[in-house]
Amino acid sequence: MTRILRYAATAAVFSPALLFGQSKRAKCDANNAGITLPAGFCATLFADSVPGARHLVVAPNGDVFVSAQGKSGGIVALRDADGDGHADSRVKFASGFNSSEVALFDGYLYTETTTGVLRFPMKPGSLEPAGRADTVVKGLPDKGHFNKTFTIARNGTIYLNVGSRTNSCQKGDRAEGSPGIDPCTELETRGGIWTFNARKLGQTEQAGRHFARGIRNAVGITIRPTDGKLWTTQHGRDQLGGVGGSWPKLFTQDYSAENPAEELLQVKRGDDFGWPYCYYSTEVKRLVLAPEYGGDGKKVGRCANKKQPVAVFPAHWAPNALFFYTGGMFPERYKSGAFIAFHGSWNRAPLPQGGFNVVFQPLHGDRVGGAYEIFASGFATALNQSRSRGNARPTGLAQGPDGALYIADDATGRIWKVVYSASSNE
Repeated sequence: MTRILRYAATAAVFSPALLFGQSKRAKCDANNAGITLPAGFCATLFADSVPGARHLVVAPNGDVFVSAQGKSGGIVALRDADGDGHADSRVKFASGFNSSEVALFDGYLYTETTTGVLRFPMKPGSLEPAGRADTVVKGLPDKGHFNKTFTIARNGTIYLNVGSRTNSCQKGDRAEGSPGIDPCTELETRGGIWTFNARKLGQTEQAGRHFARGIRNAVGITIRPTDGKLWTTQHGRDQLGGVGGSWPKLFTQDYSAENPAEELLQVKRGDDFGWPYCYYSTEVKRLVLAPEYGGDGKKVGRCANKKQPVAVFPAHWAPNALFFYTGGMFPERYKSGAFIAFHGSWNRAPLPQGGFNVVFQPLHGDRVGGAYEIFASGFATALNQSRSRGNARPTGLAQGPDGALYIADDATGRIWKVVYSASSNE
């Protein structure tokens, strides 16, 4: 903790934006740089064309570090030196690996490579690493849902998502009528959360702790700062029925488009959220038995003993980032809930594709505090062609030291900075 405080204090010296820019509020871009926000909020396009931008973290001095996937993957560092809401410096912090996560802890920048976790030593105020990377975790299973998103607790515990290899643990993955493997042996190494020590090098999955299971893919994972509790999202399964579905004799295309719900989970040690045996039915409004294990959309069976989600959202929206706001800029109500970045769907046909937005979910402690609200939208302009060129797909969220909210998009590589004032677009 001493190193974190030392980094925060020293880093501010290198940031003209923080030293001199507080009294100068940056003007927001026309039309909020293409996105729609609630009254009182406005946005600037902080950075454009950061290829494969995924998750991001903001240093105490305002520098932004972005994980990136693809041929030019790695970490990109951004700086807004004059405080106008637009990055004017861009540095390739690290390259040569596929990355979907980034975090700052104990004087290091942590990231993942799909099979492990690296950490780079940081020099306060620098956009480049202070040395070569250490390997914190290695040898994690690849393929399938390969992103190893994680969060780090104040005590140095890494909570890491190991997504499933398959859609629903069938003997023939995504094959029509193929039964599920029972018990699903994949659950011993995937489909859950593992913990590691952020200060220890060379760890393997076998040396880590299997913290929770039955989570198909917890891309959004974070710790609520107010109480230290772990929260994740869950990407629900695909292709229940209809054309291209695994169980067309049991489920229609419309049913498959609307099921299962996406989930928000509060995760404790030993929890089991049911994948692959269960999915959340939007009709029954609870976990029901999957067809691979004898389900018909209504049977509960072994799912009666699995942990239910705290909140649910429309099917296939793909929740990719989860974030609890603690800043002083936004209205107080935003401290009583969670922001979720939805990547958007590809498999809601014959219905229009959906998602492609940032949602605010009000909470009352560990329970729902009201219906979810669309906070930011307008990212995708052709919802029936969600992967077409020009459609942004929100995938990362972070808070700046001034209380602003950053939103990253991995389709166009854009990053927005969202601020609040009584009268927006000044």
